[in-house]
Amino acid sequence: MAGGEPRPTETGSTPVDHRYDASLSVNLQDLRDFFLTYQSVIGFAGINGLLALSVYATLSCGQLSLANAGFMAIGAYASALLTVHASLPFAVVLLAGTVAPALLAVPLGLPVLRLRGVFLAIATIGFGEVVRLGFVNWEYTNGALGLVGIPQRAGLGSILAALAVTLFLFLRLRGTRTGCALEAIREDEAAARTMGIDSTAHKLAMLTLGAAVAGLAGALEAHFTFMVSPGGYTFGRAVDMLVFAVVGGTAHPLGPLVGAAFLTALPEILRAAGSSIGIPPGPLRLFLNGAILLAVILFLPEGIASLWRRYGRRRVREGHAA
Repeated sequence: MAGGEPRPTETGSTPVDHRYDASLSVNLQDLRDFFLTYQSVIGFAGINGLLALSVYATLSCGQLSLANAGFMAIGAYASALLTVHASLPFAVVLLAGTVAPALLAVPLGLPVLRLRGVFLAIATIGFGEVVRLGFVNWEYTNGALGLVGIPQRAGLGSILAALAVTLFLFLRLRGTRTGCALEAIREDEAAARTMGIDSTAHKLAMLTLGAAVAGLAGALEAHFTFMVSPGGYTFGRAVDMLVFAVVGGTAHPLGPLVGAAFLTALPEILRAAGSSIGIPPGPLRLFLNGAILLAVILFLPEGIASLWRRYGRRRVREGHAA
């Protein structure tokens, strides 16, 4: 018998290596501590991932819509009001927060999607501001102060489950006839129309889908942070959603998720790194945050997710060279 193998006992059984059990329990404890420490960061990363996918929905057909902050506000307020005043089940509340902005996106999209480029962006920014100012001046929603004391009914499980279902939907869409039609519209809408593709219907469908995903994210955030207020749905929030998608990459649905996770975790990473190397909190960390973001945009124009494709192409070239 080899010297490194455990010897059988008199009863013929092999003694249990308790070192393995101890290391496993330590690893599980470390993992549990990690989730307890960073559960807020993970939760917000999931919500931001949903918001990034909502922007990806319209970008997938070549449309730049910045109305998603308004759609998010509608979903958040609709779900919060139903929870506070009607005490409906959480699943019903999430469904209402998802459907309400989607229904509003249809009459909005019919005239607005006739515009293109910067004109479409400006029109959708205007819609978002109208929604925000509407909630500011609506006494039933407590005006600019918003709603507070919303029960925390959303946890990491519900957020990650919603993100997984949404990602699965977008992944299934790729490769279908609808997905190919969206790619054709994004590349050349005029040529797509000559091929018999109804570009208006496809663009309206993706705007509606993006509104539904943004509303779902708003409903989850409202029940994750205990409150909603109009100040959380400004133009800056819409820009953040767009940055998540662009930094991660819009060529694949996983790109926006990578961008959202990276930008959500970046301040926490800089905080931990700054504490270890002696960088004080304040303007310097904000400068590093902006510098890293600028470097990603300049040197990775196709997004962070393109690193994997670059690595794959490099391996292929090395294989051919060998």
